[in-house]
Amino acid sequence: MKTERLDNTHARRVKCARKVGKYILCIAVSVIMLFPMYWLFTTSFKTPMNVAKYPPQWWPNPWTLDNYRELFFKRPFLKYLWNSVYIAALMTLGVVVFSSLAGYAFAKIKFRGSNLLFMVILCGMMMPIEVTIIPIYTALSGMKLADSHIGLILCPMFGYCGAFGTFLMRQYFLTVPDELIQAGRIDGASQPRIFLQIILPMATSTIATLVIFSFLQSWNDYLLPLVLLSDSDKFTLPLGLSLLSNEDGMKWELVMAAAAFSTMPILVVFYLCQEKFMASLSMSGMKG
Repeated sequence: MKTERLDNTHARRVKCARKVGKYILCIAVSVIMLFPMYWLFTTSFKTPMNVAKYPPQWWPNPWTLDNYRELFFKRPFLKYLWNSVYIAALMTLGVVVFSSLAGYAFAKIKFRGSNLLFMVILCGMMMPIEVTIIPIYTALSGMKLADSHIGLILCPMFGYCGAFGTFLMRQYFLTVPDELIQAGRIDGASQPRIFLQIILPMATSTIATLVIFSFLQSWNDYLLPLVLLSDSDKFTLPLGLSLLSNEDGMKWELVMAAAAFSTMPILVVFYLCQEKFMASLSMSGMKG
């Protein structure tokens, strides 16, 4: 009896030690991952002299808003921000509409050559943008869309983002029972009505995931705007950040302020979609 009690006590101690070890590991990993964000935001409030100080200053002293004042009132940062916001928003909307329709067609509408066409779309998704950037520029130049935001919206929408979205939506629509579609047809619903009122509302979690990934892709895209755009008034935020770092030397406090502010739209998008996004992760985990 005494031996059994000692074994139970030892087992509880081992379990408690493992739990404490897991918490310590999670805290350590969290600190490592959050430190760059901490350094980003604190540096944005430092003076130029304190940024270059060695050993580094871990906390701004004194705090200053001069970097943000220069960013908003002396630099065209808000113009770059607006360009990125509306390009990413329109591209994301286009990807959701195009991918939902294409994914539903590949999953639930049987037509000749559907599998072959879907394989072609998958090959386009696997093709890196660096390989196709020259043909893209040549095609858009021929259509007079090289130095315009329309090219930045259409290219990802019918390119890598559209291909990924089509694959994602198709895989979800394949899990929808065909009996739902048949029930809608029995009730006299047309194909567009079945899609809009029955199938699409069920896919909100997958759509939220697609919105997050598409918006992030457009927001962080640097290569495509760099190749297509030549007018500085049309530059997106990644190009604008590169200009800030090249003017008057490396003004890291200004670059950090711009980078800190540019994370806000991403956080807003994730906040609006996080509930559906987490629901999609839970569903995929249960299916796996």
